[in-house]
Amino acid sequence: MQQASASHILVNTEAQALELKTAIENGADFAQLARENSSCPSSQQGGALGTFGRGQMVPEFDQVVFSAPVGEVQGPVKTQFGYHLVLVTGRND
Repeated sequence: MQQASASHILVNTEAQALELKTAIENGADFAQLARENSSCPSSQQGGALGTFGRGQMVPEFDQVVFSAPVGEVQGPVKTQFGYHLVLVTGRND
């Protein structure tokens, strides 16, 4: 079974997600921004979601995690929870 590990930052608006993405591209620490801004309980772990299989996350999230390059921030990805910035940290393709 294909598995991946990822971190994310969950916010309410696309504008905030884009601001945070710009900050990361300019050298801000993903985990630190997750702790300060993400509304997901994973924020306590710097946004880390651990390892999961295909189909365990909502479809929009799943699609990004199993197709995006490892180590490159993706998003904003809109789901029913809000807007995510997604960082794939590993995947067994």
